[in-house]
Amino acid sequence: MPRKFFVGGNWKMNGDKKSIDEICGFLKHGPLDKNVEVVVGVPYIYLDYAKSKLPAGVLPAAQNCYKEPKGAFTGEISPAMLKDIGIQWVILGHSERRSVFGEKDELIAEKCGHALENGLKVILCCGEKLEEREAHKTEEVVIRQLSACAKKIKDWKNVVIAYEPVWAIGTGKTATPDQAQEVHAQIRKWLKEKINPAVSDSTRILYGGSVSADNCKELAKKSDVDGSLVGGASLKPDFVKIVNATMK
Repeated sequence: MPRKFFVGGNWKMNGDKKSIDEICGFLKHGPLDKNVEVVVGVPYIYLDYAKSKLPAGVLPAAQNCYKEPKGAFTGEISPAMLKDIGIQWVILGHSERRSVFGEKDELIAEKCGHALENGLKVILCCGEKLEEREAHKTEEVVIRQLSACAKKIKDWKNVVIAYEPVWAIGTGKTATPDQAQEVHAQIRKWLKEKINPAVSDSTRILYGGSVSADNCKELAKKSDVDGSLVGGASLKPDFVKIVNATMK
Protein backbone atom coordinates (compact mmCIF):
# COMPACT_ATOMS: atom_id res chain seq x y z
CA MET A 1 0.00 0.00 0.00
CA PRO A 2 1.22 3.55 -0.67
CA ARG A 3 2.33 5.50 2.37
CA LYS A 4 -0.28 8.07 3.46
CA PHE A 5 1.07 11.61 3.29
CA PHE A 6 1.57 13.05 6.79
CA VAL A 7 1.94 16.66 7.91
CA GLY A 8 2.85 17.56 11.48
CA GLY A 9 2.77 21.06 12.88
CA ASN A 10 4.95 21.88 15.88
CA TRP A 11 3.70 24.95 17.72
CA LYS A 12 6.66 24.77 20.15
CA MET A 13 6.33 27.19 23.13
CA ASN A 14 3.82 29.41 21.36
CA GLY A 15 0.15 30.11 21.72
CA ASP A 16 -2.68 31.10 24.01
CA LYS A 17 -6.40 30.43 23.77
CA LYS A 18 -6.93 33.38 21.43
CA SER A 19 -4.23 32.31 18.96
CA ILE A 20 -5.32 28.67 19.17
CA ASP A 21 -8.84 29.78 18.25
CA GLU A 22 -7.36 31.59 15.22
CA ILE A 23 -5.31 28.56 14.14
CA CYS A 24 -8.30 26.24 14.51
CA GLY A 25 -10.34 28.76 12.55
CA PHE A 26 -8.14 28.67 9.45
CA LEU A 27 -7.79 24.90 9.71
CA LYS A 28 -11.58 24.53 9.78
CA HIS A 29 -11.91 26.90 6.86
CA GLY A 30 -9.26 24.91 4.94
CA PRO A 31 -10.19 23.03 2.97
CA LEU A 32 -7.69 20.35 4.00
CA ASP A 33 -6.81 17.42 1.76
CA LYS A 34 -8.71 14.47 3.22
CA ASN A 35 -5.99 12.09 2.02
CA VAL A 36 -3.42 13.64 4.37
CA GLU A 37 -2.93 12.75 8.03
CA VAL A 38 -2.55 15.95 10.06
CA VAL A 39 -1.22 16.29 13.62
CA VAL A 40 -0.26 19.44 15.54
CA GLY A 41 2.16 19.55 18.49
CA VAL A 42 0.55 21.63 21.23
CA PRO A 43 2.02 22.96 24.53
CA TYR A 44 1.01 20.67 27.39
CA ILE A 45 -1.39 23.02 29.13
CA TYR A 46 -3.39 23.63 25.95
CA LEU A 47 -3.69 20.02 24.76
CA ASP A 48 -7.22 19.54 26.09
CA TYR A 49 -8.32 22.96 24.83
CA ALA A 50 -6.88 22.40 21.36
CA LYS A 51 -8.44 18.93 21.24
CA SER A 52 -11.86 20.53 21.81
CA LYS A 53 -11.34 23.15 19.09
CA LEU A 54 -9.44 21.44 16.25
CA PRO A 55 -11.44 20.33 13.21
CA ALA A 56 -12.25 16.66 12.73
CA GLY A 57 -9.29 14.88 11.21
CA VAL A 58 -6.65 17.08 12.85
CA LEU A 59 -5.23 15.55 16.03
CA PRO A 60 -3.24 17.24 18.80
CA ALA A 61 0.12 15.81 19.82
CA ALA A 62 2.27 16.35 22.88
CA GLN A 63 5.70 17.84 22.21
CA ASN A 64 7.46 15.55 24.68
CA CYS A 65 6.91 13.03 27.47
CA TYR A 66 9.02 11.13 30.01
CA LYS A 67 10.23 7.54 30.19
CA GLU A 68 8.37 6.58 33.41
CA PRO A 69 4.65 6.07 34.11
CA LYS A 70 4.66 8.22 37.29
CA GLY A 71 6.87 9.30 40.16
CA ALA A 72 9.07 12.07 41.53
CA PHE A 73 9.86 13.77 38.22
CA THR A 74 8.83 17.37 38.77
CA GLY A 75 7.73 19.14 35.62
CA GLU A 76 7.43 15.98 33.49
CA ILE A 77 4.38 14.20 32.12
CA SER A 78 3.92 10.55 31.26
CA PRO A 79 2.41 8.70 28.30
CA ALA A 80 -0.27 7.44 30.70
CA MET A 81 -1.30 11.03 31.45
CA LEU A 82 -1.48 11.85 27.74
CA LYS A 83 -3.58 8.76 27.08
CA ASP A 84 -5.87 9.73 29.96
CA ILE A 85 -6.88 12.95 28.20
CA GLY A 86 -7.24 11.26 24.82
CA ILE A 87 -3.92 12.23 23.22
CA GLN A 88 -2.63 9.73 20.64
CA TRP A 89 0.62 11.31 19.42
CA VAL A 90 3.88 12.61 20.87
CA ILE A 91 6.95 14.23 19.29
CA LEU A 92 10.23 12.85 20.65
CA GLY A 93 13.89 13.65 19.99
CA HIS A 94 13.30 17.10 18.52
CA SER A 95 16.60 18.92 17.97
CA GLU A 96 15.63 21.54 20.57
CA ARG A 97 15.20 18.79 23.16
CA ARG A 98 18.63 17.48 22.19
CA SER A 99 20.51 20.79 21.95
CA VAL A 100 18.72 23.13 24.39
CA PHE A 101 17.82 20.57 27.07
CA GLY A 102 20.74 18.19 26.58
CA GLU A 103 18.76 15.02 25.90
CA LYS A 104 21.04 12.19 24.78
CA ASP A 105 20.26 9.43 22.29
CA GLU A 106 19.81 6.89 25.10
CA LEU A 107 17.22 8.98 26.97
CA ILE A 108 15.26 9.65 23.79
CA ALA A 109 15.36 5.93 23.03
CA GLU A 110 13.98 5.08 26.48
CA LYS A 111 11.22 7.66 26.14
CA CYS A 112 10.36 6.36 22.68
CA GLY A 113 10.15 2.76 23.85
CA HIS A 114 8.02 3.66 26.87
CA ALA A 115 5.64 5.83 24.83
CA LEU A 116 5.10 3.08 22.25
CA GLU A 117 4.63 0.40 24.90
CA ASN A 118 1.91 2.57 26.45
CA GLY A 119 -0.01 2.97 23.24
CA LEU A 120 1.14 6.35 21.95
CA LYS A 121 2.18 7.02 18.37
CA VAL A 122 5.58 8.67 18.03
CA ILE A 123 7.02 11.26 15.65
CA LEU A 124 10.70 10.44 16.11
CA CYS A 125 13.06 13.24 15.11
CA CYS A 126 16.64 13.00 13.91
CA GLY A 127 19.08 15.33 12.20
CA GLU A 128 22.58 16.77 12.03
CA LYS A 129 24.12 20.11 12.98
CA LEU A 130 25.77 22.36 10.38
CA GLU A 131 29.30 21.38 11.40
CA GLU A 132 28.36 17.70 11.11
CA ARG A 133 26.99 18.21 7.61
CA GLU A 134 30.09 20.13 6.57
CA ALA A 135 32.20 17.28 7.93
CA HIS A 136 30.18 14.84 5.76
CA LYS A 137 28.79 13.11 8.87
CA THR A 138 25.07 13.51 8.12
CA GLU A 139 24.36 9.81 7.57
CA GLU A 140 26.54 8.79 10.53
CA VAL A 141 24.70 11.14 12.91
CA VAL A 142 21.20 10.31 11.70
CA ILE A 143 21.75 6.55 11.78
CA ARG A 144 23.35 6.78 15.23
CA GLN A 145 20.28 8.58 16.57
CA LEU A 146 17.86 6.12 14.97
CA SER A 147 19.90 3.06 15.95
CA ALA A 148 19.67 4.01 19.64
CA CYS A 149 15.86 4.12 19.39
CA ALA A 150 15.66 0.94 17.33
CA LYS A 151 16.95 -1.00 20.35
CA LYS A 152 13.80 0.02 22.25
CA ILE A 153 11.23 -0.24 19.44
CA LYS A 154 9.48 -3.61 19.23
CA ASP A 155 6.88 -2.61 16.65
CA TRP A 156 7.38 0.17 14.10
CA LYS A 157 3.76 0.53 12.97
CA ASN A 158 3.18 3.54 15.25
CA VAL A 159 6.44 5.34 14.41
CA VAL A 160 6.83 8.21 11.96
CA ILE A 161 10.41 9.42 11.40
CA ALA A 162 11.11 13.12 10.92
CA TYR A 163 14.45 14.12 9.40
CA GLU A 164 15.15 17.68 10.51
CA PRO A 165 18.60 19.09 9.76
CA VAL A 166 19.36 21.32 12.74
CA TRP A 167 20.94 23.98 10.53
CA ALA A 168 17.62 24.40 8.69
CA ILE A 169 15.30 24.81 11.68
CA GLY A 170 14.01 28.33 12.17
CA THR A 171 16.84 29.74 10.05
CA GLY A 172 15.05 30.18 6.74
CA LYS A 173 17.63 27.79 5.25
CA THR A 174 16.11 24.66 3.82
CA ALA A 175 17.64 21.47 2.56
CA THR A 176 17.02 21.28 -1.17
CA PRO A 177 14.53 18.63 -2.26
CA ASP A 178 17.49 16.59 -3.55
CA GLN A 179 19.34 16.89 -0.22
CA ALA A 180 16.24 15.83 1.68
CA GLN A 181 15.63 12.90 -0.68
CA GLU A 182 19.25 11.75 -0.31
CA VAL A 183 19.00 11.51 3.48
CA HIS A 184 15.51 10.01 3.40
CA ALA A 185 16.76 7.32 1.01
CA GLN A 186 19.65 6.57 3.40
CA ILE A 187 17.17 6.20 6.27
CA ARG A 188 14.94 3.90 4.23
CA LYS A 189 17.95 1.80 3.22
CA TRP A 190 18.95 1.50 6.88
CA LEU A 191 15.41 0.44 7.82
CA LYS A 192 15.49 -2.22 5.12
CA GLU A 193 18.89 -3.61 6.11
CA LYS A 194 18.72 -3.29 9.91
CA ILE A 195 15.00 -3.68 10.67
CA ASN A 196 13.23 -5.35 7.75
CA PRO A 197 11.95 -4.56 4.22
CA ALA A 198 8.31 -4.32 5.33
CA VAL A 199 9.13 -1.63 7.89
CA SER A 200 11.23 0.18 5.29
CA ASP A 201 8.34 0.17 2.82
CA SER A 202 5.67 1.28 5.29
CA THR A 203 7.42 3.78 7.59
CA ARG A 204 6.74 7.39 6.72
CA ILE A 205 9.72 9.75 6.70
CA LEU A 206 8.98 13.45 7.04
CA TYR A 207 11.20 16.41 6.24
CA GLY A 208 11.41 19.21 8.81
CA GLY A 209 13.39 22.42 8.57
CA SER A 210 11.94 25.74 7.39
CA VAL A 211 9.20 24.04 5.37
CA SER A 212 7.04 26.71 3.76
CA ALA A 213 4.21 27.19 1.28
CA ASP A 214 6.91 28.01 -1.29
CA ASN A 215 8.96 24.80 -1.03
CA CYS A 216 6.47 22.19 0.18
CA LYS A 217 5.30 21.03 -3.25
CA GLU A 218 8.81 20.36 -4.58
CA LEU A 219 9.73 18.48 -1.39
CA ALA A 220 6.55 16.40 -1.64
CA LYS A 221 7.44 15.25 -5.15
CA LYS A 222 10.43 13.26 -3.87
CA SER A 223 9.79 9.53 -3.62
CA ASP A 224 11.02 9.09 -0.06
CA VAL A 225 9.56 12.32 1.36
CA ASP A 226 6.25 11.27 2.89
CA GLY A 227 5.29 14.60 4.41
CA SER A 228 6.67 17.35 6.58
CA LEU A 229 7.14 18.46 10.17
CA VAL A 230 6.47 22.19 10.21
CA GLY A 231 7.53 24.71 12.83
CA GLY A 232 6.68 28.41 12.60
CA ALA A 233 4.60 28.04 9.45
CA SER A 234 2.14 25.81 11.33
CA LEU A 235 1.01 28.89 13.28
CA LYS A 236 -0.03 30.68 10.08
CA PRO A 237 -2.68 30.17 7.38
CA ASP A 238 0.07 28.99 5.01
CA PHE A 239 -0.03 25.71 6.95
CA VAL A 240 -3.14 24.83 4.92
CA LYS A 241 -1.07 25.07 1.72
CA ILE A 242 1.58 22.79 3.23
CA VAL A 243 -1.06 20.20 4.20
CA ASN A 244 -2.31 20.34 0.63
CA ALA A 245 1.17 20.01 -0.95
CA THR A 246 0.26 16.89 -2.91
CA MET A 247 -3.00 18.21 -4.34
CA LYS A 248 -3.04 18.91 -8.07
